Amino acid sequence: MLILCTNDDGYLAPGIGILADAARTLGDVHVVAPDREQSAMSHALTMHFPLRARKVQDGVHHVDGTPTDCVAVAVGALLERKPDLVLSGINHGPNMGEDVLYSGTVAGAMEATILGIPAIAVSYAGRSAEHMAGYGPLLETLLSQMVREGDFPRETLLNINLPPIPAEQVKGVQVTRLARRVYLDSLTQAVDPNGRPYFWIGGGEVEWSAPEGTDFHAINTGHISVTPLHLDLTNHALLADVAAWNLSV
Repeated sequence: MLILCTNDDGYLAPGIGILADAARTLGDVHVVAPDREQSAMSHALTMHFPLRARKVQDGVHHVDGTPTDCVAVAVGALLERKPDLVLSGINHGPNMGEDVLYSGTVAGAMEATILGIPAIAVSYAGRSAEHMAGYGPLLETLLSQMVREGDFPRETLLNINLPPIPAEQVKGVQVTRLARRVYLDSLTQAVDPNGRPYFWIGGGEVEWSAPEGTDFHAINTGHISVTPLHLDLTNHALLADVAAWNLSV
């Protein structure tokens, strides 16, 4: 089995090393990751300047682009053949609820899914990486179980979040749906030393709507969350209702 590992924290981030080590129990691993942090890049694709890939060592390349770029370049040029599995992560921070729309980690797995390759995104739902290394053996077991199940559903990736607790304290695995998250006061306005106004996106407070069965609830109760994410964003339940509007031009 040929496995591609990528991330959005950069090829030197500890998380991708832990994930790659766990994946080596399943097959041949090749790492192609950004040369620097590319968090919150979502599914950005570089189209207006050339990308460059550099071989760091056998089986490891970095690319001066986004996680989506990394998967595209790896599959299109760097790997000897199409990988059997793409793993993205371990992200240093959670990717739950609406985070999946902004996440470069999830986007790396999503690009693989678009290319018809089974893909899994993995995130550690804590800001400190204190317990992340301990998840290596647990991930070996979890990934092997997922691969053993056979074909992934079409146009679907799996989004894993690991709780920010020691691995030995994990209570189990829950298959979940996305919670709902709202950022409050996340836009800061200020003036730079030259008197020019600027805006800074980030920070503020977060409110969650996270009943039982959601990814945030699973993490909060000490479980690993596994959420199937589908590429089709269509609200199928509303197709007939919107068609009844009789829109015309």
